[in-house]
Amino acid sequence: MKLKGSQIFIKALEQEGIDTIFGYPGGVLLDIYDELHRSNLKHILVRHEQGAVHAADGYARASGKVGVTLVTSGPGATNTVTGIANAHLDSIPIVVFTGQVPTPLIGTDAFQEADIIGITRPCTKHNFQVRRVEELAKIIQEAFYIARSGRPGPVLVDLPKDVMASMTDYEPLPPRAKELNSVPKPASKKAFYVLDLINEAKRPLLLTGGGVILGKASEELREMARRTKIPVTSTLMGLGAFPAKDPLWMGMPGMHGTYYANMALSHCDLLIAIGCRFDDRVTGKLDTFASKAKIVHVDVDASSINKNVMVDVPIVQDCKTALQSFNKLLMEQDFSVTDEQRKAWFDQIAEWRTNVPLTYCNSDEIIKPQFVIETLYKLTKGQAIIATEVGQNQMWTAQFYPFDEPNTFLSSGGLGTMGYGFPAAIGAQLAFPDKLVVDIAGDGSIQMNIQELATAVQYKIPVKIAILNNGFLGMVRQWQELFYEKRYSHTDMSFAPDFVKLAEAYGLLGLRAEKPGEVEAILRKGLEHPGPVVMDFKVAREECVYPMVRPGGPIHEMALGREMAN
Repeated sequence: MKLKGSQIFIKALEQEGIDTIFGYPGGVLLDIYDELHRSNLKHILVRHEQGAVHAADGYARASGKVGVTLVTSGPGATNTVTGIANAHLDSIPIVVFTGQVPTPLIGTDAFQEADIIGITRPCTKHNFQVRRVEELAKIIQEAFYIARSGRPGPVLVDLPKDVMASMTDYEPLPPRAKELNSVPKPASKKAFYVLDLINEAKRPLLLTGGGVILGKASEELREMARRTKIPVTSTLMGLGAFPAKDPLWMGMPGMHGTYYANMALSHCDLLIAIGCRFDDRVTGKLDTFASKAKIVHVDVDASSINKNVMVDVPIVQDCKTALQSFNKLLMEQDFSVTDEQRKAWFDQIAEWRTNVPLTYCNSDEIIKPQFVIETLYKLTKGQAIIATEVGQNQMWTAQFYPFDEPNTFLSSGGLGTMGYGFPAAIGAQLAFPDKLVVDIAGDGSIQMNIQELATAVQYKIPVKIAILNNGFLGMVRQWQELFYEKRYSHTDMSFAPDFVKLAEAYGLLGLRAEKPGEVEAILRKGLEHPGPVVMDFKVAREECVYPMVRPGGPIHEMALGREMAN
């Protein structure tokens, strides 16, 4: 049958199982938006294109599906770049459709023309420009295939206006296979070698990352850790893959990780790293990282192995398949380990944990941000999906809100994008309408995409926002305190809107707590409210995130308080 490109676009999305699009219309997209008006696809009109990409990203992280964004040409397309780069660094599967001027005008500096293919080439997994309507369905199918296969990531598809208006014969394409490329499987001798290393190790440790969650390998990780009785620490992106309530859990490592996780990394004799990329915030000074250990590294992306940390056993494989192989081998070999065999290691970890617990100095006079997060955890019983902005709010959440399940912690890891959390929470809430979704924000970050309050109100998206309001760009101020003799150069954010009045102006509930005794009541009221809520917590202005590793320093040298400044 003959269809316009805009009609094929809708049918191709429906064939991919897409039900929700985050977008913002413009002139070159009018054919598509006219078809959307007649389709069953749910379109969420955001208030800024960056918000659209972050919402699609949050939808993808929470659901495990591919998120979709649709924006117009020129500034609409360029406004997506931060969101695309954010998804690229965190390996999140999204497809971003951008409108483009008609093909005869491409390269003429036409009105609202931008070379979005050239601009996004460094921060997409792949990008396409559709030049002929006959290619449209195939390119869309390929885009989703690339986005979700192997190491996931963002794909951009540029749609010239004349292509969307053109007609062609259309027949639905047969589904593609699930995997784009066959990933090399580890040789059996490698698997046996890993088992030998586990048998020989006195101080083994598992370090897991976002790849475990993206690979849907949490159950396999838990089985392996419990069978081998190996403690587990996880990067920021991997929080929730292993339950925080498990005795083997060590917390997050790195710059703001737990003391005992960093000490375990520094003293282990075997490190099995699964689905992580050894970024600088985790490793600290590279030549001291896990320097006493043999290192096994499992990752679906061969380019991540031996990129930052040289390893002894490289295994290029997706996390789920690799962990299934390990567990099968452990079972076949009737592997078992006694508490006595691990006693010395467990005793050492317990000593580190007892001597330097993850804690803070609470107050009866002023709200501590950690107290807000602990109270939120108590009231939600850990059952919420939590998004964060970036900075101190992000680190305190990672430290003081224990995560027991995957896909429940949404945060910008690699790019550190302020303004990510709120639109990501909107995306997560649309993926799971019946779940509680909370964005933990700073007063600086929330203002980056605060216009999306209108989106939440328009579509009755009941996201809860908890602002840890310290009147500063908190993490930058912390570095200025510690390393720049308290020269708070342009980090004072005390000139800010009244967030309660702003919430009311947008048509949502605004609440505020100024004393510790008000925190629980405000949280309870906000969480129980059926619609979106902004909760403004006036917290200690100069509270710092501790522990902290000095930038570029070894992770076993941690400042536990303000003595770092001296």
